[in-house]
Amino acid sequence: MAIMSFQKPSAEFLSRFLNGQKELEFTYPEFGATAGELPQGYLVDRTRIELGNGLTVFEKAKQALEQWEQFQLGWVETWPREVPIQTGEEVAIMAKSFGCWWLNSCRIVYCIDDQDAITKFGFAYGTLPGHLECGEERFLIEWNRQTDIVAYEILAFSKPGHLLTRLGYPFARRNQKRFARESAARLQHVASSTKSSRVEFKNEKAD
Repeated sequence: MAIMSFQKPSAEFLSRFLNGQKELEFTYPEFGATAGELPQGYLVDRTRIELGNGLTVFEKAKQALEQWEQFQLGWVETWPREVPIQTGEEVAIMAKSFGCWWLNSCRIVYCIDDQDAITKFGFAYGTLPGHLECGEERFLIEWNRQTDIVAYEILAFSKPGHLLTRLGYPFARRNQKRFARESAARLQHVASSTKSSRVEFKNEKAD
């Protein structure tokens, strides 16, 4: 069941909410699929932006992901902020829309920390019961040591997970695209002082 409140949920309420999610299963069977072949029957979104160049930019972006900065957008927040990037950890996600706060929860499915020619850091999380969407989202920082370019990428597959989302799907899609666009801008702001780059946003039906 989706949780909606006219007031921002308190820390006490959020703590009880997350405790109730620990024994619940993912709302989709293909958990971990953002690491390989994407499943059929979902809408796939890819967003990618260059953050800058070099190790310093990569380390700043990595620290930003560790602190969930990509969600600190004013109308979207995570709780608690100190959730470690570890497989199995749950996080509450609050989004404000139509004057109400909508509360969802996700669990980290897997983490990425590769030190190869393309150095990578990131993680993917999947939706838990009550989430307005159903699916998985991956947040990834890449540093190509040959080109020295640091990039941030969001890869997600999703479909409506609640009656409200199905009824208002065009609005839900606008919010998904808005989040991807603003999340990319947030990471660039935190990681680099360079001018904004064009954000690449793609979506397709995986069926």
